[in-house]
Amino acid sequence: MIEAHKEKISKEAVDEWFAIWETQERAIHEAHHSRDKAVKALMEQAIVHYEQFIQNASNTTDALQVSETYEVLPINGMERLQFVKTRPGQYACYRQLDELFIETKKRCARLRLKK
Repeated sequence: MIEAHKEKISKEAVDEWFAIWETQERAIHEAHHSRDKAVKALMEQAIVHYEQFIQNASNTTDALQVSETYEVLPINGMERLQFVKTRPGQYACYRQLDELFIETKKRCARLRLKK
């Protein structure tokens, strides 16, 4: 298991990361609502943002590995992320990515209390 880096999951760091997602989420939601084809590109940007946080919050400099377990990821997080990456233009993938962000934020809070 790749453990979380305590300083990288501080409340301030997580809040800053999540604020960027909230901005992205509004744009993605609006694109889905208006059936805009740009939703795929917006989702791909959000996926990169999510992956960068997981990598930065973990005690590793390597790119995310599907075969690894990351302490900051929620239950089945890697499988769910792979699902999102397969079809980023789908509404179900947007909802799943939103849940991953929310659950990861909560998991970071739990890890801060634990460590």
